[in-house]
Amino acid sequence: MFCFVRCSLAPAGMVRHCRGMRRIFILLLALSPGFAQADPVFYPAKSGKTDAPVLTVYSSLDEPLAQPMIRGFQEANPDVAVKYEDMLTGEIYDRIVRETDAGKKTADFAFSSAMDLQVKLSNDGYAQVSNLPMSAAWPKWANWRNTAYALTFEPAVFVYHKPSFAHEPVPSSRAEFVDYLKRKGNAVHGRISTYDIERSGVGFLFMARDQEQFGDIWSVIGAMGAAGVKLYSTSSAILERVADGRFVLGYNILGSYAADWASRHPDVGIVLPKDYTVVMSRIGLVPQAAAEPELGRRYLAFFMSKEGQTIMARELQIPAVSPEVAGENTANTLQELLGAQLRPVPVSPGLMVYLDQVKRAGLIAHWNEVLRAQ
Repeated sequence: MFCFVRCSLAPAGMVRHCRGMRRIFILLLALSPGFAQADPVFYPAKSGKTDAPVLTVYSSLDEPLAQPMIRGFQEANPDVAVKYEDMLTGEIYDRIVRETDAGKKTADFAFSSAMDLQVKLSNDGYAQVSNLPMSAAWPKWANWRNTAYALTFEPAVFVYHKPSFAHEPVPSSRAEFVDYLKRKGNAVHGRISTYDIERSGVGFLFMARDQEQFGDIWSVIGAMGAAGVKLYSTSSAILERVADGRFVLGYNILGSYAADWASRHPDVGIVLPKDYTVVMSRIGLVPQAAAEPELGRRYLAFFMSKEGQTIMARELQIPAVSPEVAGENTANTLQELLGAQLRPVPVSPGLMVYLDQVKRAGLIAHWNEVLRAQ
């Protein structure tokens, strides 16, 4: 968990621990994506060519946040213009499928946090193979058949209200979380929160991964139900209530949002659960029906290059995956600090299990049953 003691007054071992956790905090400072679709934004070629080829990007990352990456790409490719379309994850999937099935051209590059939908595009033939300079060196869990690539590294965390834990340790594992809820009883009833997995895609993904990683996960859900857990579809709704003390703890919150809130609200603390920490990623691919597939591959190659991943880590403040990039805000440093504690979600057809409507309905029904039983 993040230190709330002054490292200068702590023993040497604690000093090292605090420094390490401060580094982790920096690693989590990712900018939060927005929710509203924006009009396409056009970036003319830097060379001034009016007939320059146009790279079309469909992305769930807000266009203002994407500007450093686009700028870096165009500096390396001055004769290429960029059309950037910022949209919701479901719309990216639907639009690529709809345009492809209609025999039309679609985006040259798609970048989305909906891991399951991106892999489904790849699996169903809506994405093409991109053999790139970094393909062989890319982590195996982050590369599916050189078609879909994980490009970010974002943990799920516990968030807590610091003043509420002034006299006792913050739970740092799921077992400690359950013990805390049982011990505190009515004192924390109605003051615990997590995502509503029926309405939150990332919440469902984290719950599905919990079920795979932790055999006793239903004891956690039952304990939250007994504690009157409050469910929300957005991270901001939870973090707002943790920041002002209405909630004492939030479970499985996307670290990029949590770190952004913690940087602006001193009462928000963050814990990377020590039993295991699920890590999700945003996935990039080149659609099969891309109008300019070579431009799409060139942009993906830049995204995966040392230069591109460094821009993402330092300027977009989103943790980088590339094994070539070291320092703050990278998978390398997080893995160096936390090792096997981190459990990245593999980019593989296994993600499509989460799209199976029967299985999805079964998990949600059991979730609601366990919560209501308490």
